[in-house]
Order: sequence, then structure tokens, then C-alpha cells
Amino acid sequence: MTALAGETTAQMLWRRFRSPAAWSETVDLFAILTVASLPWSTSLAAIFNAAFLVCMVPFLDIRAFLQSLTRPICAAPIALFVLALVGTLWSDAAWGARLYALSPTVKLLVLPVLLYHFERSSRGNWIFIAFLVSCALLSVMSWLVAFYPNLTLKPDHLERGIFVKNYIDQSQEFTLCAVALAYPVGLLLREKRYWLAGLLTAIALSFFVNMVFVVVSRTALVTVPIMFGVFALLHLRWRSIAVISAALIAGAAIAWQASPQLRKTADTFSRDYRLYTQESVPTSIGERLEYWRHAVQFFSEAPLVGHGTGSSQGLFERAAKEPSWVLGVRVFPNPHNQMLHVAIQWGIIGIVILYAIWILHLLLFRGDGLANWIGLLIVVQNVFTSLFNSHLFDFHEGWIYVIGVGVAGGMVIRAQREGAKVVKVGS
Repeated sequence: MTALAGETTAQMLWRRFRSPAAWSETVDLFAILTVASLPWSTSLAAIFNAAFLVCMVPFLDIRAFLQSLTRPICAAPIALFVLALVGTLWSDAAWGARLYALSPTVKLLVLPVLLYHFERSSRGNWIFIAFLVSCALLSVMSWLVAFYPNLTLKPDHLERGIFVKNYIDQSQEFTLCAVALAYPVGLLLREKRYWLAGLLTAIALSFFVNMVFVVVSRTALVTVPIMFGVFALLHLRWRSIAVISAALIAGAAIAWQASPQLRKTADTFSRDYRLYTQESVPTSIGERLEYWRHAVQFFSEAPLVGHGTGSSQGLFERAAKEPSWVLGVRVFPNPHNQMLHVAIQWGIIGIVILYAIWILHLLLFRGDGLANWIGLLIVVQNVFTSLFNSHLFDFHEGWIYVIGVGVAGGMVIRAQREGAKVVKVGS
């Protein structure tokens, strides 16, 4: 009986090993583990993502996959990687610097793979749920660290309420989750499913409360109104917009009065700008202005194809030796602006491809539905936060973009294909 049971188990495992459906389930599982680990660990996210790609291989339809790569939404990210790869040829940076600058664009190659897989998988919503649950747990840890700083895994203990990573990444996650929940909450209210709508509202408010009373990035303060504005214009009537706007203004005023942390974060805008412009003190805003000023100069020197992949570090190091450089401003390998970062290295050609990526992905999410809303929100957030950072190339924010657009985009394409079949059968 034992030998028979063992043989049966072996046969079952062998059938699953040969089953395309089983491999597809495994791919979905690793995708879920990737997004669940992303708020906590870069290493785990990279490992699970690699496993996701490996499990795609055994039953990949090569012809269908290659055909999918010809779509503009896939071709544009690939084109930016190819440009970065070719750009290593005319860069004067050391080869180590060129390859290091090339690495952030490699993640863009995963986006077409995600689009292809989730066009065929029915488990895209699981990815969103896993990310939401993971961020909600991180919010709990953030509160615990705010009251018990020794719980943090960061050795310096300098960032209040940060368990892992940093306050910019955490604010990016919390903002995305909180605003994304507005769509399902509105849908549930129309369906009179008040308990579930109340639960999601409470989760969304918990993210905002954390950002108000624990820690928030200045980028999040700028982008939250924009993201809510996009939701209002797309999904609300003017009367509802007026009522909700009044409520949000009142809530913001209460939060402003109740949270010293929020006032401190907002006050740094004017303080940092004044210290930089009037006293030449190196501040966060001052550093950005210094980077942007020199980045425009670098771009003007090579406007068509730029200075090549990995050239930014050397250019800023040379600029730091000039008398016009503000003393105390650190030398950084990118100008904290996605467009300028691309322009320095690959000129106008790079800028055109960058905006083609954003525009094509925005157009992909023009319809209604949760996947359209989440995909649109991710693109909008990336576009506006990239005014102050190189978020398409940063590890954390870049992977949020790649995974979010890949999963949501695949779901949208799948829904469009199924809708076309229904129309065809009906006709």
C-alpha cells in the first residue's frame, strides 16, 4: 500500500509537472509573492520575480509571445532598454558605471512578460489584494515603530515610523493604496454593500492617518491632490465633486492643526528654498535646483543623443569642481527628475521614448473597471512623482510601475478580447 501510495504521489507530481495549468498557477503564485514582499524586501522581491520568469519558460508560446512584443505598449519599454544598451557605446564613463546605469532599465523588459501572462491569467486581482494586504501590515508596523523605535530594522533609527526601506517608498505605497480604494468603495456604495465599503474606507483612512501623524514624503503631499483630482474627474458628478472637495478641505484643515509632523513636512518646502536661494545652504530642494540647473546645461551640450549611458555621475562630479556649484551640495548620479535623467544620457531620442511609454500606457487604461483605474493611477503617480525623482528607474517605484502596469494592462487586454468575442458571437 505504501509503495502504491508513493507511486500514486509520484505520478500526480509528474502530471502537474507536465501540466501547463499547474505551471500557470505557479507563475501566479510567484507574482503574488513578488508584490507581497516588495514593501518589505528588495532581495525577496528580486528572488520571487526571477522565479516568476523562470516558471514562464516551460510552456511559453514563443510565437504568440513574440507577436505580443510588437504592440506599442510593449515595444516602447523595450526601445528604452535598447537605447540605454546602445548608449553605452558613446559614453565616456567607466564600463562599470555604464553597466550600473543600464541595470535600472532591465526591469522594463519584464513589463511585456507581465502583460502577456496576465492577458491569459484570471488571477490578476489577487496581485492587487496581496499588495494591499502587505501595505496594510506595513502600516501597522509603522505605527509600532513610531511608538517603539527599537523595533525598526534600520540601524540608524533616524526615520520616524519606518520599519524597513525609507519614508519615500512607504509614502508611495500608502498613497497608491489609499487612493486606489476610492474606486471599489464607490462601486460598493452604489451596490449598497455598506459593510465592505466601510471596511475598505477604514483601510484607506488608516493609510492617510499614518501619513498625517507618523511620516509622509513631500512628493506624496504634492501628488495626492492630483490623484484624487483624476478620480473625481473620471468617476464623480460635479455636485459630488463639490461636496467631497469641501469635506477633504475640512479634513485637511483638521489634520493640519492636529499633526505637528504634517506641518513640519510642509514647512520644509519654503524653509529649504529660502535657505538655498538666500543663504546658499545645501538643502533637499536646493540640491534638486542645483541638479536641474546643471542637467539642463548637460542636455544642451548633447541634445540629440545625450552623453551616453552612465555619463551623469562624471558630469556632476566635474560640475561640482566649478565655482558656480553651491558648496555642500552632494554629487549625485542623477538629477532627481526622470526626464532630465533620460535627457542627459540619451537626449531628445530618450525623451521621446520616455513620453511614448507614459502616453501609450495612459491610453491603455481609458476604459472603466478596477484594472483600468489601478493602471491609470499607477501611471499618473509615476509621471508626477518623476518630476522630483527618477522613479521609473528607482528599484521600488520602478517595480511598482512595471508590475502594476503589466498586471492591470494584461487584465484590460483580456477583458477587451473577451468582450470582442461576446460581441462577435452575439452578432
